Amino acid sequence: MPQCKITGILMATFTLPANSKIKKQGKVHKAEGAAKVKKFTVYRYDPDSGENPRYDTFEIDLDNCGPMVLDALIKMKSEADPSLTFRRSCREGICGSCAMNMNGKNGLACTTAIEDLKGDIRITPLPHMDVIKDLVPDFTHFYAQYASIRPWLQTVSTTPSGKERLQTPEQREKLDGLYECILCACCSTSCPSYWWNSDKFLGPAILLQAYRWLADSRDEMTGERLDELEDPFRLYRCHTIMNCANVCPKGLSPARAIAEIKKMQAERQV
Repeated sequence: MPQCKITGILMATFTLPANSKIKKQGKVHKAEGAAKVKKFTVYRYDPDSGENPRYDTFEIDLDNCGPMVLDALIKMKSEADPSLTFRRSCREGICGSCAMNMNGKNGLACTTAIEDLKGDIRITPLPHMDVIKDLVPDFTHFYAQYASIRPWLQTVSTTPSGKERLQTPEQREKLDGLYECILCACCSTSCPSYWWNSDKFLGPAILLQAYRWLADSRDEMTGERLDELEDPFRLYRCHTIMNCANVCPKGLSPARAIAEIKKMQAERQV
């Protein structure tokens, strides 16, 4: 690694990967003749072009646009630049597809109102994920981590013939605040511990999902699940920063779920 000498101290120097620096000047799409204009600055990156990323500016006529950020993105793509790329599906805050960073905070474009974002709006992909194109991050590693916790009911006993595995209302209530997770990754990509340790730390979203099965009275693999989480990085990189709870579009608290897992780990040592 190259080094430089400053006042007798050796300091490491780092260089960014090729094509990672953002261009200063992007394209500008005007809203000619519009009376009520909102300016959006949108991150653009196409790896096939070989060019560096840039920020394009889109002026949106709010008098002819829906109320949500996703409505503005659809308008940009359909009327200004068809090459603009982003994920979207349900438009109801259920699928999690349109997760992105808006004015520095992660959220869902379909449930974020334009009027709630003050001033010009800057839109970028979820932070600290590889970018496939424009606003589309690569979820491959995130989904692999999700698969690693075996997110399904695991049992060893025989299912009662012709019957479901029943729960009491109290047992079912313990899953509230867990099953609603839509795996949008807003929480994990807001977590500094996940930024620096995503290769080993499972992150808020996956650990919340792990607790969802630990809390399920029908699951019979509690010990095995806890064994797999007993690791300095997989679980214990969480330092309760609380960014996860602050950005969750469903109002969940991954930090609380992680604390419950730590509590279960401690209790079984007693």
